[in-house]
Amino acid sequence: MSLQDRIQHVEERIQAACDRSGHNRNDVNIVAVTKYVSVEMTQTVLDQGILHIGENRPQNAIPKWEALQGRGAWHFIGHLQSRKVKDVVGKFKYIHSLDRISLAEEVDKRAAASGVEVLAFVQVNVSGESTKQGLEPSEVEAFLQEMERYTHIKVIGLMTMAPIEEDPELTRPVFRRLRELRDELNAKMVTREPLTELSMGMSGDFEIAIEEGATWVRLGTILVGKGEED
Repeated sequence: MSLQDRIQHVEERIQAACDRSGHNRNDVNIVAVTKYVSVEMTQTVLDQGILHIGENRPQNAIPKWEALQGRGAWHFIGHLQSRKVKDVVGKFKYIHSLDRISLAEEVDKRAAASGVEVLAFVQVNVSGESTKQGLEPSEVEAFLQEMERYTHIKVIGLMTMAPIEEDPELTRPVFRRLRELRDELNAKMVTREPLTELSMGMSGDFEIAIEEGATWVRLGTILVGKGEED
């Protein structure tokens, strides 16, 4: 199946999920996860009109970013070490894995020095799995209150990863809880501006995530295929 065919197939499934749940297709954004594919494939993805690119390792992403001269909007979607922030800020417009104050301090410092604003998702470990990063749901409100002092980070929403399940329907409670948490925080007006975004759903469960309110889905193999890393 060609990239164009895969994009069309994914689009049909996204539209069907929106139709089932009453969501507007225009509210769902695709992040093409290109961490396993070449610069050439990443360029082809951009040429096909998918402008959001997701990577999780600076050492692999930066050569692609440089080769493509910063085309598209780049999303850092993996666990971010504080010492790697210098490589990310200024190239990645979005960070999906903000989960500790020490990281926020480094991101804010680097963003201020670069004269940019970073759009961030707070990562929440809704499933409670020990193998996953992120804040406990009960910790998010206090974390967001602390985030108010950082002037070069704009928290736009929440992110989570569901357990890998053979039956995607089993992921629904995780996605639903993240949406409910966002709505609860907005009702309390914890942040200056409402949190509008939910980054949730990957190749195996994105339709369920969309039905539960995802505004960003992170799609790798199902969209771009899987090749060798550069």
